[in-house]
Amino acid sequence: MGKAKAAGARRKALGARRDPVKACPNPFEVKVNRQKFQILGRKTRHDVGLPGVSRARAIRKRTQTLLKEYKERDKSNVFRDKRFGEYNSNISAEEKMMKRFALEQQRHHEKKSIYNLNEDEELTHYGQSLADIEKHNDIVDSDSDVEERGTLSAELTATHFGGGSRLLHTKNFQQEGEEGEQPKSRKELIEELIAKSKQEKRERQAQREDALELTEKLDQDWKEIQILLSHKTPKSEKRDKKEKPKPDAYDMMVRELGFEMKAQPSNRMKTEEELAHEEQERLRKLEAERLRRMLGKDEDENFKKPKHMSADDLNDGFVLDKDDRRLLSYKDGKMNVEEDVQEEQSQEASGDKSEEDESEGSTGEDPEESDGPEGHSDLASDVESEEENEKPEKEHQSPEKGLITRGQKAQNAASTELPYTFAAPESYEELRSLLSGRSMEEQLLVVERIQKCNHPSLAVGNKAKLEKLFGFLLEYVGDLAIDDPPDLRVIDKLVVQLYSLCQMFPESASDSVKFVLRDAMHEMEEMIETKGRAALPGLDVLIYLKIVGLLFPTSDFWHPVVTPALVCMSQLLTKCPVLSLQDVVKGLFVCCLFLEYVSLSQRFIPELVNYILGILYIATPNKQSQGYALVHPFRARGKNSELLLVSDREDMATWQRSSLSLRWASGPRTQTATEANHIRLSCVAVALSLLKRCVLMYSTLPSFHAITSPVRALLTEHLMDCSHPHELQELYQSVLTEMENQKQLYRPLTCEKSKPVPLKLFTPRLVKVLEFGRKQGSSKEEQERKKLIHKHKREFKGAVREIRKDNQFLARMQLSEIMERDAERKRKVRQLFNSLATQEGEWKALKRKKFKK
Repeated sequence: MGKAKAAGARRKALGARRDPVKACPNPFEVKVNRQKFQILGRKTRHDVGLPGVSRARAIRKRTQTLLKEYKERDKSNVFRDKRFGEYNSNISAEEKMMKRFALEQQRHHEKKSIYNLNEDEELTHYGQSLADIEKHNDIVDSDSDVEERGTLSAELTATHFGGGSRLLHTKNFQQEGEEGEQPKSRKELIEELIAKSKQEKRERQAQREDALELTEKLDQDWKEIQILLSHKTPKSEKRDKKEKPKPDAYDMMVRELGFEMKAQPSNRMKTEEELAHEEQERLRKLEAERLRRMLGKDEDENFKKPKHMSADDLNDGFVLDKDDRRLLSYKDGKMNVEEDVQEEQSQEASGDKSEEDESEGSTGEDPEESDGPEGHSDLASDVESEEENEKPEKEHQSPEKGLITRGQKAQNAASTELPYTFAAPESYEELRSLLSGRSMEEQLLVVERIQKCNHPSLAVGNKAKLEKLFGFLLEYVGDLAIDDPPDLRVIDKLVVQLYSLCQMFPESASDSVKFVLRDAMHEMEEMIETKGRAALPGLDVLIYLKIVGLLFPTSDFWHPVVTPALVCMSQLLTKCPVLSLQDVVKGLFVCCLFLEYVSLSQRFIPELVNYILGILYIATPNKQSQGYALVHPFRARGKNSELLLVSDREDMATWQRSSLSLRWASGPRTQTATEANHIRLSCVAVALSLLKRCVLMYSTLPSFHAITSPVRALLTEHLMDCSHPHELQELYQSVLTEMENQKQLYRPLTCEKSKPVPLKLFTPRLVKVLEFGRKQGSSKEEQERKKLIHKHKREFKGAVREIRKDNQFLARMQLSEIMERDAERKRKVRQLFNSLATQEGEWKALKRKKFKK
C-alpha cells in the first residue's frame, strides 16, 4: 500500500514538472462551472476549466503546424529521385536501365507540340543520323570496302567504346585457360587488334581486285558470244509473239472511267441582293424601251436617219428586202459601225408585236402604202416596176406613210402595255388606283413588280414602303370581299404576295393583322353593348381569319396573332345568334377554320362541338331534349329553332350533295324556296362532315365519350326519325359507328379499399420501464445507431469549430503580415522624405549664402 502511494506521488511530481501550469494555475484563468443542485451518484466532469491555458496551447500548436505549412505552401526544397524504378526493389538493375533508355528515346522522338508539323523524327543508320550522312562530311578511304564501310569488329568496339576492361577480362581468362601463361597487357592487346584489322582490310582489297578481274574477263567473253547470238526474227513471228490479249471487262471499265467527263465547276449561287439588283435593272430597261416605243422615238430616228448613196447608184427603183447600208463614222481613229447595229437590234427586239400588226394590216392596204422598205410587191413583175418608174412621187411618199402608220400602232401598243416599274404607293388610294380596272393577272403582276422595284436591299427606305404595302393589300382584300359579288379568285392569288411580304417583315405583318382583328372585336363589343346581341361579321373578317391561318403557324401553344384569332372565333361562335341561312353558312365557315387551326395541335375546342350540336338541333323538329342541353346562341324554343328543317319531299329528292360557296355569306340574295331547302340540306351535310372530323381528331382524349354523348343522343333520338335524303342518312350512320367504335380510355373512379377498423379491446398495454435519464429505445441496435448519430454530430460540430478557428488564425497572420509590410513601407517613405527634406534644406542654405554674397 505504501509503495502504491509513493508511485502516485512520484507520478504527480513528474506531471507538475512537465506542465507547470497545471501544477500552479493562475487563479484568474480558472473558470468554475457551477451547478444549480447536486445529484447523488452522478460524476461531474469539466467542473473546472482553464480557457486561457487551452487557448494558448491551441495557438502554440497552430503556430508549429498550420503557420509552418502556410509559410511553406509554395516552396519545395526536398530532393526526390524521379528516375524510373528507383524505389522499386522488384526490378533488376538491367531492366531499369533498359526501361530508362526506352523512355529517353521515346521522349526524344515524340513531338513536343502537336501543332508543329515540321518537327519530324530523326532517322539513323548504324547509329548515325541520316542528315549528317547526307552532308558528306566523312572522308571515304579509297582502299576501304564500300559495302562493309562503317562496320567495326566487336573486339575493337568493345576496346574503344567499352573501356576495354571487359574485353581484357575475357582475354585474360581465355589465355589463362588455354596457355596457362600470364595475361597480356592492354597495349599489347590493342596492337594485336590493329594488326588484325589491317590484315582483314588487305584481304578484302585482294578479294575486290579478284572480283574486278573476273568481271572484265566475263564482259569480254560475252561480247564475243553476243555477235553469234545476234539474229533477227521475221515480222510474222513477231506478230504472233506480240499478239495483244483481248481486254478484260475490268480493263474496259477502267478505260471508260478514264475517258468519262469530269464534273465541271458550276457558277456560285447569287445572293438575294444581287438577284434583286438584276431584276430591278431588267425592269428598268424594259420600262425605258416601252416609254421609247410609246413616244415613237425609234421610228422617228429610223425615218430621219440619212442614208448613204454611192456615186454609182442608178436609182432604178428596186427596193431590197432590207437596207443594210449604214453611215460610216470614225471614233478615236477607228471605223465605228456598231452603234447602228445595236440600234437596229433594240428596235427589232422592242417592236416585234408592232411589226406583226403592221404585216397583218398591210395585206389589206393599197399598194402605195404597202411599198415600204420591207414590202416585196415591187419585185413581183416588170409591169409593177414600170408603174413605179412612172410614179416616182408616190414611190417616195409610200415609205413615209408606212413608217407613220407603224409608229402610231407601236405607240398605241406601248401605251396600252403594262408598265414595268412602279413606285411604292404611299396611301391606299394610290394602290387601289393602280389595281382597279385591271384583270387578275395584271393585278398580280403590278404587285409583284412593286415588290421587285422596291426591294429592301436596293434602297434604305424600301423596307418601310413594303411594310405599308402589306397593310394596303390587307385593306384591298377586305374591299374585294365586300364587293357584290366578291372577287374570291383575286383574293386567292393575292394571298401569295401577302405570304412573301409576311416572310420578309413578320413583325409589321403581325401588327397589321392584329389591328384588323382588334377593330372587328371592338365593333362586336360595341354592338353587344348597344343592342344586347351582335351579328356575325361580314365576309371580309372571315377571310382575314382564313389568311391568319395561312400566314402564321397555328400549332404553337401561344402565338401573338393566332391566339387572338382563336379567341375571336370562339367569341363569334358563342355571342352571335343564328338568325338566317347566311349566319349558318358563316358559322360553319368559322367551324372549318377552327378545324384547320387545330389540325396539328389537336387542341380541344368546346365551342366547336357545341355549335355543331346547335346546327344539328335546328335541323330537327322541336322536341323535348333528353341527354343533351343547348347553350347560347341556340335556344330550344323560339323563332329560329327550326331554321334548317326541310319538309318538302320533292326538294329532298332533287337535292344533290355539293360544297357550300362563300357567295351565300356575302350578302342577302333573292332565292326560291327550292334553293333555300337545298342550302339547308347542304348545311346539315357540312355539319355532319365537320362532326365526323371532330370524332376522328378527338378520339384519343380520355373524355371522348363524355364530350360526344350529347351529339350521340341527338343523332339517335331526332335525326334518325327525320325523312332526310339517303346520302344524309348514310352520313348519320357513319358518324354514329365512328363514335361507337372508339374505346373508352379511362377507368371510372372507385373508392380506395381500406382495412376494416378493429374493435376496441380492453387488454392493458405493457410498457417496459427504463431507468431515469437514459434515452428510451426499442432495441439494442437502435440504441447503438442513435449513439453513433450523436457521436457523429458531436465530432462534426467539433471539426467545424476547429476549421473556423484555423481560418481565424490564418486571417490574423495575414493581417499581421500586411500591417508589417505597410509599416515597413511607411518607414521607408518617411526615411526618403527625411533625406529629401535634408537635401532641400542644404540646397536652400547654399542658395541663401550665394544670395548674401
